[in-house]
Amino acid sequence: MANLSELVGTFIQNTMSPSGGERVGNVLKDLQANVGNMVNRQGGAGGILEKVLAQAKTTLGNASQNPAQAAGLGAVLGSLLGGGGSSVSGAIKGGALAMLAGIAYKALTNAGQGAEGGSAPVFSGGAVPVGMTAAQTPADHQVLANTAELVIKGMINAAKADGEVSADEITRIVGKLKEAGMTGDTEAWIMKELRQPLDLDAFAAAIPNQEVAAQVYAASLLAIEVDTPQEVAYLADLARKTGLDAAVVQNIQQTLGAKV
Repeated sequence: MANLSELVGTFIQNTMSPSGGERVGNVLKDLQANVGNMVNRQGGAGGILEKVLAQAKTTLGNASQNPAQAAGLGAVLGSLLGGGGSSVSGAIKGGALAMLAGIAYKALTNAGQGAEGGSAPVFSGGAVPVGMTAAQTPADHQVLANTAELVIKGMINAAKADGEVSADEITRIVGKLKEAGMTGDTEAWIMKELRQPLDLDAFAAAIPNQEVAAQVYAASLLAIEVDTPQEVAYLADLARKTGLDAAVVQNIQQTLGAKV
């Protein structure tokens, strides 16, 4: 499916909950403080994520400033998480997926897990998840495309946790994605996902490993406020059915500053 990985940032911007901006700010601060040292210790490279965090620091003037403040949030989202096309000038290509990969990397490393599970973290990119660095091989590009599809589907599913996505909201989201360069085949897929009933069992079965499950869980926390019993239950079911360890879930929630 064309250009989904480039549209993740635009999708996040246009579907996240009112608290989503603050949660993005929490993520950027947390990853600035923690992930760089973790990557260096393990000998990995976080190329795209490093660019994202460096740009966030430059944009905001001070790494300790809260990116969710009104003066900085729009610039951060536009310059880091924007999707494809010309609608978001200067966006770091793949910035949104790099951020989600960084969240997964930190949570799974702290819990001693990875894409293959076990006591030592093993990720799709070896030392780090694919997405934190630029894709190098056709297999890497396929991993990114599959992850982007699952992340977007996960955010849509989270939005359905306490009801259907309204027709007006579907029109607004699709319109923004088309402005960002969404093509016809992708539009058809997005429309189908927005309109069809929630099937968490089928969705969870399509998630290939803990690395992707952690990214989907983090994206889901950006999509909803988690202020209804249905949303709380949905997130608990998502974690259980994808096999996310409680320590991983807790770490993701702490990184986003989300209380569930």
